[in-house]
Amino acid sequence: MDKPYSRTTPADALVIFGVTGDLAHKMIFPALYAMARRGALDFSVVGVAGRQWSPMQLREQVTDSIMQAGKIDDRDALEHLLSRFQYVSGDYNDPDTFKALKLALGEARHPAHYLAIPPVLFATVIKGIAASGLADGARVIVEKPFGRDLASARELNRIALSVFAEDAIFRIDHYLGKEAIMNILYFRFANSFLEPIWNRNNVASVQITLAEDFGVKGRGAFYESAGCLRDVIQNHLFQIVALLAMEPPAYQGYGAVHCEKAKIFQAMRPLLPDDVVRGQYEGYRKEPGVAKDSDVETFCALRLFIDSWRWEGVPWYLRSGKCLATTAAEVVVKLKPPPQQLFDDSRPADGLSNYLRFRLSPNSAVALAARVKRAGKEFVGDQHELYLLDEQLAEEKPYERLLSDAMAGDGALFSREDAIEAAWAAVDPVLETHHRAHAYKPGSWGPEQADALIAADGGWHNPITVKDEK
Repeated sequence: MDKPYSRTTPADALVIFGVTGDLAHKMIFPALYAMARRGALDFSVVGVAGRQWSPMQLREQVTDSIMQAGKIDDRDALEHLLSRFQYVSGDYNDPDTFKALKLALGEARHPAHYLAIPPVLFATVIKGIAASGLADGARVIVEKPFGRDLASARELNRIALSVFAEDAIFRIDHYLGKEAIMNILYFRFANSFLEPIWNRNNVASVQITLAEDFGVKGRGAFYESAGCLRDVIQNHLFQIVALLAMEPPAYQGYGAVHCEKAKIFQAMRPLLPDDVVRGQYEGYRKEPGVAKDSDVETFCALRLFIDSWRWEGVPWYLRSGKCLATTAAEVVVKLKPPPQQLFDDSRPADGLSNYLRFRLSPNSAVALAARVKRAGKEFVGDQHELYLLDEQLAEEKPYERLLSDAMAGDGALFSREDAIEAAWAAVDPVLETHHRAHAYKPGSWGPEQADALIAADGGWHNPITVKDEK
């Protein structure tokens, strides 16, 4: 007799819709191989797509993916993975495709359906899963973007919830699976010394930068439909904001964390056009698939306020862009200066006397900055950073961690419906109503107008390269 299904019942099969696509090739196959290497691949895998592939073609695709991601250092694990694969080809609009899928699943009763397909196909596939009886005891894994505005996010959630329970919907944002992002939550609530200063009385501002030194890499057509605000800030950077700003969870459990994060998104003051600076790197319009008169932003900086008791009046500055000076992600929590200036140099010109810095990538670190007196009779000092955590080796890759958690029914690192809709509500006013994008030179830190946005708070703290940092 089958055991009753619950949200923590492990999935006994993985169905990958869009198995012949880029996402499966770049992310999902290497994650499955990593799971096989550590003996955690104990379920069957059924790939579904429209292409007429033979089993050998699928094996070649999986093997090629793993080789491009690194190296094949465990042939037994690779063979184990390949032996688990089946392939179903067919049109997602054709009920026979789902009948063939049901046949391929065999004795599996709790499949996880991974929608590695364009969002426009989500509704079609979810309805096909429901009509074929493959939603009972199952869960669905949805890849971002979760809509492109508030209205589409609500519609996507409505369709998913018409078939699956909320705790059976796993919305993947790979940023939440990164070790450095998880450490923000741990560092905040595992250490008591932060709580007395983690509020509007002591924090002057917060900066979050996610910079990339490369362009759209041939994905111009995709970027034309998204832009930096939708692609990076509304999800990745907002998730970081929530982890930094949330109240302590009421109990130990991911449900409590989700509730507190959702409250932060709900407390975000809706953006106005003057809160946002949009930029476009010179040469973007020459990319394939990009309109000659495109106004899509490849850079976005914004000033955000959270209308809560803890954060009232504290500005949060977020920026992200392509073709910037380096590739790095970093958070700087700037603390207010001492109330009385006893020493002439205790308030440096750059405004960064004391701060906490979370380095998220490419290396991981937490650092606390303070001023220390120089040797001698004069009361002058220098800025020094105390490193509290450096990069950890042999960590799980985000997709391996998230896929493992989804298969196990652990929803801690996934996004919830109310949080997604609240995040869209904060940016919705400026998705269509905004100032034109300003041109900026590749290799710079974006348009100079972004500097004016934060000038009153001492300017941006530009991440330095790993080489310079060491």
